[in-house]
Amino acid sequence: MRGVGRLVRRSLDHCRTCGGSLFPSHLVSRRLLFSSSRTSSWLVIGSRSSILSSNSETLPSSSLLPRKGTLFTGQRRNMFIQTQSTPNPSSLMFYPGKAVMEVGSADFPNARSAMNSPLAKALYGIDGIARVFFGSDFVTVTKSDDASWDLLKPEIFAAIMDFYSSGQPLFLDSKTAAAMDTAIHEDDSETVAMIKELLETRIRPAVQDDGGDIEYRGFDLDTGIVKLKMQGACSGCPSSSVTLKSGIENMLMHYVPEVKGVEQELDAEDEDTTLAGQME
Repeated sequence: MRGVGRLVRRSLDHCRTCGGSLFPSHLVSRRLLFSSSRTSSWLVIGSRSSILSSNSETLPSSSLLPRKGTLFTGQRRNMFIQTQSTPNPSSLMFYPGKAVMEVGSADFPNARSAMNSPLAKALYGIDGIARVFFGSDFVTVTKSDDASWDLLKPEIFAAIMDFYSSGQPLFLDSKTAAAMDTAIHEDDSETVAMIKELLETRIRPAVQDDGGDIEYRGFDLDTGIVKLKMQGACSGCPSSSVTLKSGIENMLMHYVPEVKGVEQELDAEDEDTTLAGQME
């Protein structure tokens, strides 16, 4: 199972390291990238789109800084995304060829601030992204100092393509956002906020790769136990205990010292299913 495997590998990786930021590079899933030294074409494995990038093609622009075009051939539509340099070498502008913000702009200085925007959250799911900004017809992405644009660009292109193909809104409405189990509320402690952020941005995508999901059910400050509910394919999966212990529990305990363990919470129908399976 790909998602379970990724979580286990992540937990093993971060157990070998000490210190570092809250979300070090080895926590983030990487798509396999193949490039040719003779061409500038990229093929992204694990995405719904194939990407052909022409670094030598400069398109006319009113800006003094030229834009470079990238043609996407996806399952649902074709998309031509242009990129443009900025005075900051760590920032790059991406033009999807359509409006981004209808009014004003939006800045996401960290992953937590991006929780209400599917596109910003997807971009923060890429290793090496330090900041995201939405303008009228562009998205500015800022990378960390140790990240390489050669590796980041295909991931960013794929994230933008996938977002526009999905039909999702740029921002979740307040009611939808508040209803999310991992929505961070004003009365949440810093510990709970960190747990929710890890679950939403790092753990949930891996579990969803296996056709399931997780639901945050609460955190007991006295015992240090995080309660989760496994959903979808993961609810009756034999390896769900491996996912909880070797993946989710290890990761949460490593980055949130207050967490002492993770337990799965079962509803009545889940308990009946489990009991029936044991009797058989």
